[in-house]
Amino acid sequence: MSKTKTVIAIASAAVVCGAAAFGAVALRNSAAKKHLTEKLEGELLPAAPQVTEEGRDCIHFLSTWSSDAILLESDGHFAMVDAGEDTDNPRNLPGLELPGFEQEVLSYLKRHAADENGKVHLDFVLGTHAHSDHLGGFDTIIADPDVTVDRAYLKPYDASQITENEIVEWDNQEVYDQMVQALEARGVPIVSEPSDEPFAFGNLTLTMFNTVDPVTQKKVGENDQSLCLLVEKNGTRVFLAADLDNKSGDESRLAPLIGKVDLLKVGHHSYSGSSTPKFIRTLSPAACVITNRFESMDRDTLSRIERLCSPQFYATGKENGVLAVLGDNGEITYYGQIMPS
Repeated sequence: MSKTKTVIAIASAAVVCGAAAFGAVALRNSAAKKHLTEKLEGELLPAAPQVTEEGRDCIHFLSTWSSDAILLESDGHFAMVDAGEDTDNPRNLPGLELPGFEQEVLSYLKRHAADENGKVHLDFVLGTHAHSDHLGGFDTIIADPDVTVDRAYLKPYDASQITENEIVEWDNQEVYDQMVQALEARGVPIVSEPSDEPFAFGNLTLTMFNTVDPVTQKKVGENDQSLCLLVEKNGTRVFLAADLDNKSGDESRLAPLIGKVDLLKVGHHSYSGSSTPKFIRTLSPAACVITNRFESMDRDTLSRIERLCSPQFYATGKENGVLAVLGDNGEITYYGQIMPS
């Protein structure tokens, strides 16, 4: 065979092999996407029991569209981590004409955390960061005369570190100020420099992460400031990732400090920029809760999580809220349909 024919034959073989390899990858990706879709579109969780067990330990992930509102419950103690989007639009910005859930969150508290006199006592509230889809409902909750709050964890909002886009188009400063004013009006002490030391909450141990804002030379989004919470009980570990991302390396920095968890509240409602490979591999959750509507979840992010640790996925929008009950022997039982239809 001539040298020219040999080169052509080798090149042709390479093309065939390359096409075969590409086809195999495409087939695997297609199969993986189909498997993920089947998991996401699977049967609904059983509805939460109407009669609640006294002294239980659980986490209520409320359904508030693409926002976070999480109620912690342990042995009769209650606390709120974020409070969902609100209806306020203080600067009348078109992009912030959003449906609010402050009344739904307040009603949920009064149904599930009130005493026999209809009074709600919260050991603390925790505002993870100054975005309205996290702090928005707090001013309504805190101002309600039937609600008492012992303390609030809320880092100061520093607009000098925030990108111009957020300052111009979002209401970070306003939603932060509304929460602070509500707290001050009710005389609730604000812990503006939260500790990363573990503390007791009923039968649970809680530890905050990302308590110190990252030092960076560039402007960042407020998501970088997200306060995150590790919830532990008898070896069971749940990580509430708020809107933590890796744009300043936060996920890479915190992952080895957090370690393996059983349940992950997926960062930033599953949107891109969060749930990076190192973070997911290190935490390797058996289950993930996504605080988002089913149609808005980012499939690329969830595909990456599925590929790295193949957890069960529970979306608050699809399930109409998710209740995670932490047992005494390491098990977590999940229920859906916790909010009114």
